[in-house]
Amino acid sequence: MTTPTDALIAAGARVAAAGISPGSSGNVSIRVDDVVYMTGTGTDLGRLTDADIAVVTRGGEHLRGAKPSKELSLHLAFYAKNVEHTAVVHLHSPFAVAASCLEPWSEYSAIPPLTPYFVMRVGQTPLVPFRVPGDPDLAAQMLALPGPFRAALLANHGQIVSAPGLDAAVEAAIELEEACRIALLTNGKPRRLLPPEDVRALADRWGTPWTEESTLVR
Repeated sequence: MTTPTDALIAAGARVAAAGISPGSSGNVSIRVDDVVYMTGTGTDLGRLTDADIAVVTRGGEHLRGAKPSKELSLHLAFYAKNVEHTAVVHLHSPFAVAASCLEPWSEYSAIPPLTPYFVMRVGQTPLVPFRVPGDPDLAAQMLALPGPFRAALLANHGQIVSAPGLDAAVEAAIELEEACRIALLTNGKPRRLLPPEDVRALADRWGTPWTEESTLVR
């Protein structure tokens, strides 16, 4: 049986192999009931061991293991927002960081609907206002954003996603990085977005969040 620690080690290796976790940046967590297992501060996601995992309560109390990442409050906020989700991935992936330095496409999504896969696998992804990494107010800013979402860009910082399971969270993080890459490649050009009716149909079919007002912007 795979333990939460084994799952985190495997997820860390996967995002590192994908080239979206430079150096010792990024953190991953998994929730089991009211206990959260999270990669520790300053860990290399591609070289995780049992000793690199922190165990905390959903209230943030450190139970055992490594010192939790300074972004713990951000992970806990996502678990509070999407209560059915059991995994969170936060990365400083290059294209997501670059996209997070641009003005957002709309209030509800920093990234426009350029491909069906972004809509199907991620959904609208708002921009969280900048706060210094580790500032608890970053979590408050995220929770204050309008509309449903399971992914966000942190201004001048990176990306964060949540999902019902760890594999799905990693897949969403990889897809979001690709969506940011495509958005950057087409930025400033006369690009063609998906038709609003198709965005709506995709979001409904795949159960991803997409607010109508976002679909109609630009």
